[in-house]
Amino acid sequence: MKLKAGVLTLSDRASAGQYEDLSGPAIVECLEARPEFDVVWSRVEIHPDDEQTISSLLRSWSDEDGLDLILTTGGTGPAPRDRTPEATASVLEFQIPGIPEAMRAAVRDRVPTAALTRGIAGVRGQTLVINLPGSPKAVRESMEVLFGFLEHLLEKIKGDPGECGSD
Repeated sequence: MKLKAGVLTLSDRASAGQYEDLSGPAIVECLEARPEFDVVWSRVEIHPDDEQTISSLLRSWSDEDGLDLILTTGGTGPAPRDRTPEATASVLEFQIPGIPEAMRAAVRDRVPTAALTRGIAGVRGQTLVINLPGSPKAVRESMEVLFGFLEHLLEKIKGDPGECGSD
């Protein structure tokens, strides 16, 4: 499946050059390792934790750039500057709560702090937007969960009328 994707790392410190972003590259690596996806990287960027900037970028990447998939990393915790879920919710047409629930459930027995992540997922137009945690390890674990249904979900968002399994 040809996939036009974008990765948005949200971190005040990484955007200021105070540390190297490892989570964004982990997302790229995970997707590129999957033979079912022919990934065209439209956007891979790092920005500060600013709710208005995040919302604006998500709108632009979806509406103007026509991305199929936007994966964010960072800004999903309980800290005061962690506003990625709120920014994402403000631009989505609808949420798909089962996605972040599945990602948290996959690690909850080993990583109790997974319960603290507030990431969401949903659709804007024909773009799937998913908030991932900010650590490379958590990104890899989340991506493994996503690969169980990502191709099917992207087909549904594009209008494939086949069975979804939850009807």
